[in-house]
Amino acid sequence: MMNNLTPLEPKADKATVRRHNLSLVLRAVHDAGEATRAGVATHVGLTRAAVSSLVEQLLEYGVVSEWGKTSSGQAGRPGTVLKVSRSGPAGLGVEINIDYIAVCVVDLAGTDRVRLVEHVDNRGVEPSEVLARAARLAARAIGSAADQELEPAGVHVALPGLVTGGTVRQAPNLGWRRVAVEGLFAQALLALRPDHRPLPVSSDNEANAAALAELWFGAGTEGVRSFLYLTGEIGVGGALVLGGELLRGAHGFAGEIGHTVVDPEGPRCRCGAHGCLEQYAGQAALLTAAGIDADAGARGVAELERRARQGDPSALSAVERAGRQLGVVLSGAVNLFDPEAVMLGGVYRELMDWLAPAVDRELARRVVSGLWSEDGKRLRAASPLGDAARGAAGAIVREVLADPTAYAERDAG
Repeated sequence: MMNNLTPLEPKADKATVRRHNLSLVLRAVHDAGEATRAGVATHVGLTRAAVSSLVEQLLEYGVVSEWGKTSSGQAGRPGTVLKVSRSGPAGLGVEINIDYIAVCVVDLAGTDRVRLVEHVDNRGVEPSEVLARAARLAARAIGSAADQELEPAGVHVALPGLVTGGTVRQAPNLGWRRVAVEGLFAQALLALRPDHRPLPVSSDNEANAAALAELWFGAGTEGVRSFLYLTGEIGVGGALVLGGELLRGAHGFAGEIGHTVVDPEGPRCRCGAHGCLEQYAGQAALLTAAGIDADAGARGVAELERRARQGDPSALSAVERAGRQLGVVLSGAVNLFDPEAVMLGGVYRELMDWLAPAVDRELARRVVSGLWSEDGKRLRAASPLGDAARGAAGAIVREVLADPTAYAERDAG
């Protein structure tokens, strides 16, 4: 019996093949930065005539632009330089976090074109009101993008919690349970722009979005395709990228490292468990241990950094303690997944100078391969550009690159 074989895919028709080839050519131009039709044909393995036809369609879609002539140094006419368009479709990313909302518009080349941040405490506020705040900031960003002849192809919302199927299943630090984020955000944005076509809305966990930003845009991951990303905010988030792909798990909830238990008898966490890493190395825990108001937010982190720089014993002790606990938990993850590097983002990036030694010591002691110390700088600060809002915007850009026809059809609809 052969009933366990995977069913065969139906044969692709001409339209499907062309759709695929349009993406192939667009991604070749995107990855090269600039290219000629001949160069693209060589790279993707299509004829020059086929590539020329595909490029003409991409020009009509507004996703590729021509930028003058270039010479290869060989005989023949100079070729026209192709680049992804600096106008037209773009990605719009929205990050909703505990004490701020950030919005970013990224063009097809991956360049930040608009960035807005509103510092506001979202704890204890009705989800609909928080999402309305985010929609107002997004509407402002869309207006600024329009001034630059950019139009978002969609919105991707990143949130600090378990996100699946357009719903936040739970976000303990926000106090949210089963919130239909995508629908509520779409309604709020449409109410602000009633004369415009609704934008597609998608969503994800903010650590996932930040890790993807690091993969796609971060200088710290150049050449690294497998890494563990850790972000410290009010909570502690994590994400794992293996072979250039985000590991999501069976239900999309992989990476909740902040709720790894350090001490079962430790303080109660907002998730309901006791002794989670977040209670020892989260932003509130760091500030409290240093004698700084736990609700001081970004100001408190800046104060902690200032005191650490001045050698204040309480500040140094707080960061050292957090670093030890981070190192213990991270060593377990490194032993399990064997990433090339560990990237520290969020407040951890700001405190890297004082945090890293303690983290590194624990990793060197506990990673069983013994390679942690031998392989050099595997503990790295995340790029300042590798944040969740930018990663969320990048997710929309990737959708356009993967299927420019879908974007063009939606734009024409």
